Amino acid sequence: MLTAFVAVTVVGMPDAVAAGPLPINDLGSGTYLGFRGGLYPDGSNAMPSAHRTIGVNRALRVRPVDTAGTPHTNGKYVLLSIGMSNTTQEFCSSEAGGQCAPYSFIGQAAADPQVNRDKLVIVDGAEGGQTAGTWDSPSDANYNRVRDTRLAPLGLTEQQVQIAWVKVANAQPSVSLPAANADAYQLVTQQGNILRALKARYPNLQQVFFSSRIYGGYASTGLNPEPYAYETGFGVKWVLQAQINQMSGGGVDPRAGNLDYNSRVAWAAWGPYLWANGLQPRSDGLTWARSDFVADGTHPSSSGRQKVGALLLRFFKTSPHTACWFTVSGTCG
Repeated sequence: MLTAFVAVTVVGMPDAVAAGPLPINDLGSGTYLGFRGGLYPDGSNAMPSAHRTIGVNRALRVRPVDTAGTPHTNGKYVLLSIGMSNTTQEFCSSEAGGQCAPYSFIGQAAADPQVNRDKLVIVDGAEGGQTAGTWDSPSDANYNRVRDTRLAPLGLTEQQVQIAWVKVANAQPSVSLPAANADAYQLVTQQGNILRALKARYPNLQQVFFSSRIYGGYASTGLNPEPYAYETGFGVKWVLQAQINQMSGGGVDPRAGNLDYNSRVAWAAWGPYLWANGLQPRSDGLTWARSDFVADGTHPSSSGRQKVGALLLRFFKTSPHTACWFTVSGTCG
């Protein structure tokens, strides 16, 4: 099991190295194994202005629709989660009776008076064991499961899904960066396919927000330890960069495929970035303690789920790409 980390070079400080990799949002123009940091291109955490503008436009397109997808004042719009065990635990943590735990994202959102509970419906589509390869085709069984067991019981349809939060990974990864067949590169291809599958199943989808894995340094199994948990962040960074580059005239990325948000997929961006290097505080103070995980060191405990839920809630309440549809009085722009 790989748990060691490589040194990270910080541009402008040639002798400075971290004990482990810096979070991608703190890495900036520094590099990890030669790969530049920053959530977006050029070592920046700021979304390029053209992509930002389109994202606002897509946010303003989110509107209540009826079950046929026709705009209707009494309609709904759905924020749907897509992913694996960690994803559903952080998003909902379903308890007896099917209710989401109060410390989960859905539980916290349900208790927040600023969250729009009139037109917005938050639905947990994620499921344990459902790794990236189980979501990368519109014919995957997961999509029928979501339609039949998550949407239909609430009187909702696929036509009402307009926003998705995607957090995926692969089980038992074995090849890390910088190898040409690294799992992070496989994720770029899978996440590109997921974007196309989502648009095929949810024709009114406007926005997709990605998050990568939480810390994996406490893992006691090979399910998804370090450095793979960290490197999922580069998988997200690169698929978003592929869309940004394509839409600015750079051509279709050979790994990610066609990500044209005017025809093939929804506009995509980072949701909250969740990785921090254990107890080493991130620039915003985020840390991951051993107590934030259950026995396997991979899945979050109730405190870890609460932590991710709070990050999600803050993101959707404050982002200029989400506040107008997520809150009762927020604006986008």
